Amino acid sequence: MAEEVTQEKKGGKLKWIIMIVLLLVLAGGGAFAYFTFFAGGGDTAQEEQVQQGEETPEDVQIVTLPTFLVNLSDPLGRRYLKMTLDVEVINPKAGEELNRATARIQDAIILLLSSKSYADLAPLENKLLLKNEIVARLNQILGGSKVRRVYFTEMVIQ
Repeated sequence: MAEEVTQEKKGGKLKWIIMIVLLLVLAGGGAFAYFTFFAGGGDTAQEEQVQQGEETPEDVQIVTLPTFLVNLSDPLGRRYLKMTLDVEVINPKAGEELNRATARIQDAIILLLSSKSYADLAPLENKLLLKNEIVARLNQILGGSKVRRVYFTEMVIQ
């Protein structure tokens, strides 16, 4: 009987040792996976962007354009659009270029907006398309992909 009790105690201790070792191995594997895939992932991606010459979020600049007030292309000619835009450019140098080309930019946007009717601007999808058209025109004026996004900060159609 004494031998059976000692064998059960040894077996019980062995089970606990195996469980603790397994727990430590799993914890170590989880820590390795976390630091490899989750904790270090953001820094590596940002380092790759810098190495490839891409802009970082710190380089992005927002430039506010003057308010546009244009007559819409409606048959009765009674509707107008008042709009203010913020333009997101890739870096401060592109912001300076945008400021230097203000006259050409205003001309292009006024021509674009005045060609639209109320029906062209009313649905949300068309407003999103207008944003893309403005980005394309600004990039055409500045040369290259210097404008990332356009934000409508004021839009009144009356």
